[in-house]
Amino acid sequence: MSANEIRHDWSSAEVAALFDLPFSDLMFRAQTVHREHFDPNAVQLSTLLSIKTGACPEDCAYCPQSVRFETGLQKEALMEVDAVLEAAREAKANGATRFCMGAAWRSPKERDLDKVEAMVRGVKELGLESCVTLGMLKPQQAQRLADAGLDYYNHNLDTSERYYKDIISTRTYADRLDTLSNVRDAGLKTCCGGIVGMGESREDRVELMLTLANLPAHPESVPINNLVQVPGTPLAGGEPLDPFEFVRTIAVARVIMPRAYVRLSAGRTEMNDQLQALCFLAGANSIFYGDRLLTTENPQNLRDRALFARLGIEAEGRAEAHCTPKAEVSAAAEGHCG
Repeated sequence: MSANEIRHDWSSAEVAALFDLPFSDLMFRAQTVHREHFDPNAVQLSTLLSIKTGACPEDCAYCPQSVRFETGLQKEALMEVDAVLEAAREAKANGATRFCMGAAWRSPKERDLDKVEAMVRGVKELGLESCVTLGMLKPQQAQRLADAGLDYYNHNLDTSERYYKDIISTRTYADRLDTLSNVRDAGLKTCCGGIVGMGESREDRVELMLTLANLPAHPESVPINNLVQVPGTPLAGGEPLDPFEFVRTIAVARVIMPRAYVRLSAGRTEMNDQLQALCFLAGANSIFYGDRLLTTENPQNLRDRALFARLGIEAEGRAEAHCTPKAEVSAAAEGHCG
């Protein structure tokens, strides 16, 4: 099979076989695919801002923004447009090419979209790509955001359909797939991935990757989050995922979704430089850049710059700079996002 072949007919057995490869063989496979479609020494930088924090009515077991859990999080109302655009200017000055805005809603109300649309238009006027994550969307809401000029909509699947009911009960897997369909139908790019390290099995990671790869169109951006265990959430205190299994997940995402940006997302503060370097070698080519995600910590900019310098990695000048193959490229939940 050519590394340039884009497929939507992967089987569970095929994806499981990738996970089962000897580590060096899987890394070689992923790096080969990565080089067919992207500059191997360039990473896209996105910055994420929580524009409305806390008081979410859902029960996602990983999320400190849920009103159901006592995590000490201070809830904040939807930010004013000017404050969001000031944060976007700072993100651009620090090298980000995409600005992502997250709101802790089950789904947005129509009155909220007026302000979000103004944020999107302002971010676009700054020359940044725009992304929002607002929960479930109706078709007309997705179209409103597209008409405002939105580039990406983030809506993660989180985990496999089988394991999903152990993590969330307030919305269904079908609800998530319906939102993704509404987003695609509106002509928006999708940012969709998941969270690993939530106590799921490898089979669940296989099925998550399979579902993403067999969507009608691959997500243009695939965030892979390593669970941040926040005290007060049901998943706090669980067994961390084996770091090599995390790298394998990155590599499998790269192989089966060759043209997607694979984003090394939440959990980087718990990763040493060596583990992050392995993730880049496995095909990760996007990160969240800045000191915070939605409400959890993220490596400081200076640390990222120092690591990039040691690895010979450069920040992409434009998010679309390598979207064309050479042969022809946070659920939003708490820090676990697009």
